[in-house]
Amino acid sequence: MPRKLALVTGASSGIGAATAERLAREDWSVVLVARSREKLDTVARRIGAAAHVECLDASDGNAVIAMAARVRSTLGIPDLIVNAAGAGAWKRIEETSPTEARAMMGAPYFAAFHVVHAFMRDLLARNSGVIVHVGSPGAWAPWPSSVGYAGARWALRGLHEALCADLAGTGVHSCHVLFGKVESAYFDTNENTSARMPGIVRLARTITPDECAEVIVRTARRPRRTVAYPPMARVLLAAHTVAPWFTRWMMRTSGYRPVS
Repeated sequence: MPRKLALVTGASSGIGAATAERLAREDWSVVLVARSREKLDTVARRIGAAAHVECLDASDGNAVIAMAARVRSTLGIPDLIVNAAGAGAWKRIEETSPTEARAMMGAPYFAAFHVVHAFMRDLLARNSGVIVHVGSPGAWAPWPSSVGYAGARWALRGLHEALCADLAGTGVHSCHVLFGKVESAYFDTNENTSARMPGIVRLARTITPDECAEVIVRTARRPRRTVAYPPMARVLLAAHTVAPWFTRWMMRTSGYRPVS
């Protein structure tokens, strides 16, 4: 039986790399997509023959279309797309330049949009496929000093919800997975993320990229519209559903306040 094919963005580190490695261990072929050739090659060496490297910026739509043509002709159509690319500094709007704002929309939102766009006709023609978007609780309950970051995550949530409307009854599934604080280089390389984390979020344990990968692979097997992990993230999501004013209050009062 031929291997299933997955395409993972943000595959050079963190959740994306852990997911690609987990999929390979479960006998998937994996297309690794990210901007850093050196980091991608490192992940590919760990995976072995199941890895196929595509070094590009997924926020560039033309580059993604060209990549999709290469994948389609040499490997086929992905059974699973994992949109794990994402970045963004936690800043107030007056601290955020237009260039930074566009970059934060580039990943996760535009990266996810471009990859899904590039393969959607193929998935619909085949009547099967799973798309997993790696999101954040900030798409439901933003915290102070997260304007660019939260805006991009809300856009990703909007993409997912609109896809669910389009894909009903097609055999293609869009899934949105939300994670709390992850043990990742993200918190080292993205400005202010640790210092400006809301106090309520600090109460939850930090999870590992491997745990996130397990959740993503489980979601690929049994697609669900929205998945939150760890339990504290599920509690936050449930609280927001029942009493959105309360989650907004918690985030606001436990969040960062600039020194006057």
